[in-house]
Amino acid sequence: MTKLSVNINKIATLRNARGGNNPDVIKTAIDCERFGAQGITVHPRPDERHIRYTDVIQLKNIVTTEFNIEGYPDDRYMKIIREVKPAQATLVPDAPDAITSNAGWDTLKNATLLRDICKEIKSLGVRVSVFVDPSPRMVEGAIALGADRIELYTEPYASEFLANKEVAVKPYIESARIAKEGGIGLNAGHDLDLHNLKFLKQSIPYLDEVSIGHALIADALYYGLENTIQLYLKQLKD
Repeated sequence: MTKLSVNINKIATLRNARGGNNPDVIKTAIDCERFGAQGITVHPRPDERHIRYTDVIQLKNIVTTEFNIEGYPDDRYMKIIREVKPAQATLVPDAPDAITSNAGWDTLKNATLLRDICKEIKSLGVRVSVFVDPSPRMVEGAIALGADRIELYTEPYASEFLANKEVAVKPYIESARIAKEGGIGLNAGHDLDLHNLKFLKQSIPYLDEVSIGHALIADALYYGLENTIQLYLKQLKD
């Protein structure tokens, strides 16, 4: 079964826009799990424009499913991983001022950096996932790093989906096959929604996890959070 990890960054964005604690990020995480989510994802950026360090520390003590912390593996991020020891650390190549993730790692050019970081994170008992584009060479590079999983960057798939979904998913099927044959797990995320998620799951039935935030929270404005999570889980049923 493919797990749904809900990225709650946008909940924190809304809270921060007004100050105070409404909506409550911690309560939202608890409710997401209660409504069926099998994981909680956060991406604590250096400027704390959404998820804050204090949120991460509080979430450490209340997440009962899988806690996934995304981020660029600088000293700040690694300090968080050492302190929190989440279920999964997802390494992304974002610059500190990036609006959102917009590319995967070049796992060949950054092999030395990533190999050492993967080794340290795994020594903490934390699963490590490397964010990559749907490129066989980048997937092979991630396998060589000793990563436990890759997360395929799905924005190109989402952008092409309405025009030609078979063409859009083709590089993902190939990249997923290489990952599976290489013995590592497979996650996916970015711009997945209620329109394109089911076809991706059908095309890659052994997908371990999807991380979805922006679209899911936007849908919740119309459908409600509990109903929205159930709608997303329905797309992932085998």
